[in-house]
Amino acid sequence: MDHNTTAAHVFDAAIALAGQGDAALLGHPHPAYGNMVGPFGGVIAATLLNAVMQHPARLGEPVSQTVHFAAPVAADGFTVQARVMRTNRSTQHWHVELVQDGGVAAFATAVTALRRDTWSALDAAFPAVPPAAGIAPAPPIARAAWTSRYEMRFIDGAPGAPDSHSDSSQSRMWIRDTPERPLDYLSLAALCDAFYPRIFVRRPKWVPIGTVALTTFFHADAAQLAAQGSAPLLGVARAQRFGNGFFDQDAHMWSERGELLATSHQVVYFKE
Repeated sequence: MDHNTTAAHVFDAAIALAGQGDAALLGHPHPAYGNMVGPFGGVIAATLLNAVMQHPARLGEPVSQTVHFAAPVAADGFTVQARVMRTNRSTQHWHVELVQDGGVAAFATAVTALRRDTWSALDAAFPAVPPAAGIAPAPPIARAAWTSRYEMRFIDGAPGAPDSHSDSSQSRMWIRDTPERPLDYLSLAALCDAFYPRIFVRRPKWVPIGTVALTTFFHADAAQLAAQGSAPLLGVARAQRFGNGFFDQDAHMWSERGELLATSHQVVYFKE
């Protein structure tokens, strides 16, 4: 998708980077994607990926990205610089840094590649769920502005009442940008983080939390993303273990046609 066709969307304003070539690019946090502390992590991930996507030396499409959230991003401006670490025949390895006030606030590694037509198979099973149209959107959370930027229709696993308890951390929901926006790699990178932290589902007690590292694998090619358009995605997220101040979270992002578009894995810090 041509990035310029979505320039009016608030998401594109939030991940915008000024500059060109391989020099450091200038960005600024957008209040529409604010979180309880700093910006929503998904929009930071998308901003870092955007530096790769607009780099003149980029080869192919994103295959993976790992973001490390080293420090809170303040409301001030920042710089982002993407560097090619190695280019092979069909793959390219990247290092990206977001620098603010003289220190690295977030950094990422990424792989882009020229995708080839090969044998394919799907081990993951598309869940049997009701269609999005029959489920009412959930209200946003006032303390986290970014939740107003997504239409979330929960099938199960919506955050419960304070101090309630659930035997499962799984959430299944239909989700898309608000306002609607055609899907591309940048919005998909953000959507993979657009789940409430699993601890708020398993034990809905508000405690300080923060993602430490987020890895996203992009399984879809550009044609599949274009075919998705602005239709809702089915997101499924769950944790495996909570303890010692950290928990993990896995997520699957599906198209309505049952295509697995992306998977993500992250580790999150929490404090009692």
